[in-house]
Amino acid sequence: MNKQKSKPFVRLDSVEKVFNINGKEFLAVKDVSLNIMEGDLVSIVGPSGCGKSTILSMVAGLFEPSAGTIEIENELQPFRPGKDIGMVFQKPLLLKWRTIFDNVLLPAEILGLPVNESRERVHDLLNMVGLSEFKNAYPQQLSGGMQQRASIARALIHDPSLILMDEPFGALDALTRERMNLELLRIWKESGKTILFVTHGIQEAVFLGSQVAVMTSSPARMADQFKIDLPGPRNLDIKTTKEFGEYTRRIYKLLGMS
Repeated sequence: MNKQKSKPFVRLDSVEKVFNINGKEFLAVKDVSLNIMEGDLVSIVGPSGCGKSTILSMVAGLFEPSAGTIEIENELQPFRPGKDIGMVFQKPLLLKWRTIFDNVLLPAEILGLPVNESRERVHDLLNMVGLSEFKNAYPQQLSGGMQQRASIARALIHDPSLILMDEPFGALDALTRERMNLELLRIWKESGKTILFVTHGIQEAVFLGSQVAVMTSSPARMADQFKIDLPGPRNLDIKTTKEFGEYTRRIYKLLGMS
């Protein structure tokens, strides 16, 4: 679902990040530039530990770049967690003593949003992610995939314009992961959100992305960014097509794997 506009919704310009570890400088991200248009789902793919999550953390305002700039909606990122950003992590991070309904509601409570409107939105979001009948269940009573759907709903509760996802399906088994890929595409289309999705799965990056950004191994450098022009609605059969194979081979080549 791409609402094309002339200026990028998120813009990274020559971003670098250096960490000081035990008195030594460690270059994690080097000279990364990336444009994300409103309504896009952009996959960032690269080897494990290459710096993808560091890039996501800088966009989220958790880390400040050592060099370069990050703009969101044409404004410089203030480098503090923003109310207009939702995050989904590899683990659901649900509070085991709260019901699924109350877990999804939690960010609205923290932000002091209107109670009645927020509770109504929880109902809508649980319906969207297919968890309405489990609203009174506790996290340990749900499967890993269901817990991750709840975490996606939680990230949407305060209606952020940007969703950041850090390998959210990495801990799931292969079949559940494919089901969650399909679920994410459906949720993306229904919500119309801009999504930045980090993964080390090449097929996952191509299957989900309207664009793919390919990162090299540490320090993370931008090898390429390109549009994924595959017909929709996408289903798992598309992975058997020639076009899908060409995109995956392009990434393998960029990563020096072919």
